[in-house]
This record gives sequence, C-alpha cells and structure tokens, in this order.
Amino acid sequence: MLPILDRHVLRQVSLPLAGALVIGLLMLLADRMVRLLDTTLGKKNSFTVVFEMLAYLVPHYLGTALPAALFLGLLLGFGKMSANSETDAFMASGIGLNRMARPVIVLGVLLSALSIVIMGWVQPHARYAYRSVVFDVQNVDVFYLAEEGVFMQAGDRTFIIDQLDRGKNAFEHAFIYQDKGAAGSETVTAARGALIENPSGQRPILQLADGHRLSFKEAPSVAAATPAIGETTEFAIADTPLGRLSKDIFRPRGEDERELTLPELYAALDSPPAKSSREEVSSELSERLVTAVSILILPFLAIPFAVGSRRSPRGFRTGVALVLIVLYNEVIQQGASAANNGVASPLVTLWLPCLLLALFAGWRYVATCFTLRNDPVSAAIDRTGDAWSGLRHALLRRLGWSAAT
Repeated sequence: MLPILDRHVLRQVSLPLAGALVIGLLMLLADRMVRLLDTTLGKKNSFTVVFEMLAYLVPHYLGTALPAALFLGLLLGFGKMSANSETDAFMASGIGLNRMARPVIVLGVLLSALSIVIMGWVQPHARYAYRSVVFDVQNVDVFYLAEEGVFMQAGDRTFIIDQLDRGKNAFEHAFIYQDKGAAGSETVTAARGALIENPSGQRPILQLADGHRLSFKEAPSVAAATPAIGETTEFAIADTPLGRLSKDIFRPRGEDERELTLPELYAALDSPPAKSSREEVSSELSERLVTAVSILILPFLAIPFAVGSRRSPRGFRTGVALVLIVLYNEVIQQGASAANNGVASPLVTLWLPCLLLALFAGWRYVATCFTLRNDPVSAAIDRTGDAWSGLRHALLRRLGWSAAT
C-alpha cells in the first residue's frame, strides 16, 4: 500500500495528466480523421476503415502526447499544491519537497519504460498496419467499395448501383458508362449483378445479368458529317474483371527505419534497409531513446517551475516552462532531421541537448529542494514577471479598465 502522502501527490498529478493526455490524443486524432474521411468517404465500410486507421495511429500520437501530458500534469499538480500552501504545510511538518517528489519520479520511470515499449515495438507494427490499410484502400477498385445510389468514378468509368447486399456482394439496377476517348464509349445497364472473388487470386469479377450494352466505335463530334452510330446488344450474363492484379499486395514490414523495432534498428546499423541509410537508422534509434530518457528528466524540470517563488505569478511560471519544453522538442526534431541528412552525429544533435536539459533540470531541482536561496533562473523569472505585471497594469489603466481588475 502506498503511503497517504504518495497517494495524495499522485492524485493531484494524475488527474491533469490524464485529462491532458485524453484531450491531446483527441485533438491529434480529430485532425487526422478529417483527412482520412476525405480519402475513404463514400466507400464500403468507410467509417469502419477510418476508425481502424485511427486505432493504428494511436501509438504514434501516444508517443508524442505522453511526455507533454506528464509535464503538464506535474506543473498543474504541484502548482495547485503550492498555491493551496500544501507544500508549505508538508515542509513545516518535516516532509521536504524531495520526499514529495518521490512518487512522481517513480511515475516518470514507469512512463519512460512504457514509452520504450510503445516506441520500440508497438509503433513500428502499428505504422506498418496503417500503411497496409492505406495501400488496400488506394489499390482496391472504387466500384468494389461502392455505396448504393451514389454516382462514383473508377478510372474512365462512371457507375451507380442500387440495392446493394453486402452479405452476398450482390446488387440490382446497375448503370456503367465508360469513356474510351477516341475509341468511343460504352454504356451498360443491367437488372442485377454480383461481385465475385476470383479463386485464383487475380482480380475480383463483376458479373452482370439481364443487361444491355450500347457501344460507339468513335467519339461523337458535332463537326462530323454523319452522326456516330451505336451498336446495341443484349446479354444474359457478362463478366468483367475489376481491380488490380493481386501481385500488388503490400510489401513486407521493414522497408524503412520507422517500421523497425528497437532490436531491429540496432541490428540494422550495419545493414540498413533498402530505402534507408545508416544515418537514418542511427538517428531514428537515438530519437526514440532520447524521448524515453527525456521523460525521466521531466519531474526534475517541472517541480522547480511549479513551486517557484511566490513573487512571480503561477501562470507566468507555467508559461515559461511550457515554452522551454516546446523549444526543447523543436531542438530534438531539428536535430533528428540533421542527423537523418548526415549533417551531424546524433550524439551532437540529440544526446547533447538531452544532456544539457538534464543538467539544467538537476541544478534547478537541487537548488529548489535543498537550498533556501533562489537560483538565477528563478530570479530572472521573478524580474520578468514583475515587469510583465507592471506593463499589464499600466496598459489596463490607460484603457480605463484598472477598476475592473
């Protein structure tokens, strides 16, 4: 059983952490959902396909949202305890800030391990599955994914079908128009039909029954001396292949470095995949590990900002902390891009910023937990906060809003 202190601290941190994680994931997935709907709307089981693709994207976005949610949860949780003087009460009773931070440090270790599992194994397989679904959507003929009562385009064919039975892949009342350019056109109507899987695995077959075909051997032209003459035929059953050859199946996993697990990335340093270079493999491996290590640093970075000097407004300290972590994330992203292109080693572009952040966080954590004087960063934040408050009050007075504040 956890001590009461640890349960209380974890409760204060976990609630904003969970809220930030859920909201962040929903925002990221909602943006991607709109683009996926544009790709799949009007096709067979389009919403099912969209949610399947979104499920494969969750590990990717979770790897991004988890560190941000932890950092925000730490800022809000410890900031709330500081604002309510809970930290002062604990310290007055002999419980130091370092003891209060113990459960969230353990939480950071657990989330770092979870991040390694997600980015090291779950993400590569989920990314491959997502790309496989995208391939299937793009390479299955549109007619095969059609919805009833909707005009759709498949290459040079326009069609509409009615009363589609998904269970039997059968339909009624089909209309198909094919524009062959200079070779003319062909219009087919049928009373009923079915989509039949080819046992040989080549192409699905569109089978039409009780239909009529109107064919023109040349394209109609208003300048022609005589109008184009069409040829009309009737048929009891007509078969036509649909889709692409089955040899266009999706490739095996591991074409690029983002589809490789951590052990596979390490093994691929000497023999990278066909579409990747050693620099790209090394950068991907370092970026994943740096992200996991950065989660370990976040508790030591966030707590000094959350319980800083009372002279600077809590919201201002939180804003400075968020700007710092956003800048760090941007440095890591740009460092990974530079390492991908072989501009510099990942040791310089990724591990060096991580080391500097760890030293900065450790220095501020020790100064906050074990000394009485403010560190220079806290003093600079106080001065900036005072200047910002003075500027804000002066602006409000000039606007005549000082009484309202």
